[in-house]
Amino acid sequence: MARPVKSQQTPNLQRAILDAAWRQIAEHGAPALSLRAIARDLGITAPAIYNYYPDRDALVTALIIEAYTTFGDAQLAARDSIPADDLNGRMEAIGHAYRQWALTYPERYQLIFGTPIPGYVAPMEQVLPSAARSLSALVSVVDALRQNGQLNAPGFPSVHPDFIPAFEMWKQFGGDYDPLSLSVAILIWARVHGLVSLEIGRQIPPFGPDGAALYEYEMQSLKKQFFLF
Repeated sequence: MARPVKSQQTPNLQRAILDAAWRQIAEHGAPALSLRAIARDLGITAPAIYNYYPDRDALVTALIIEAYTTFGDAQLAARDSIPADDLNGRMEAIGHAYRQWALTYPERYQLIFGTPIPGYVAPMEQVLPSAARSLSALVSVVDALRQNGQLNAPGFPSVHPDFIPAFEMWKQFGGDYDPLSLSVAILIWARVHGLVSLEIGRQIPPFGPDGAALYEYEMQSLKKQFFLF
């Protein structure tokens, strides 16, 4: 069958393909992602998808970039909803927005932070800009605390020399912040990520009907540990 020309396809077919892919991931998991199944869902031929995504990996990369972008949008909007001089409020807003975005878009959260897709390796030159930006809201608040003398991190491990180039690459897209600020932000992310991942997987310890109470406790614990408000 001849490949359809774009003018004969569904309006905004690229958007429709991405939406269908998210539905498929939500129903069957990311490893089951199939271009042919998406084509059937949209009532088009598989070659029509190749105009936009030549293979599954290209589609997965586009989905990861979209997930990071929307996650970053939510983080930056939460930060900027609070005055710049209210760092405590900004930290609270970012933390709550993190969990809310994950619960609203669990399939997106799991695609970027969950189990890797067998056989897929993300092309860092494509993914890094949106990934770095997604963490930049948190890093910016931690760095503001550091500059104000309010970051409590004595004895925090230094960046290993082998990873310094990666940190420099991150700065190109996430902001030119101090390595200590980025390092502390990564540890904060790792701790809240653990709780959110358990909650999405319905494995959260029984401290309430959901993970809200435990998450709030961890946010307060993190602030007590690292921040001198």
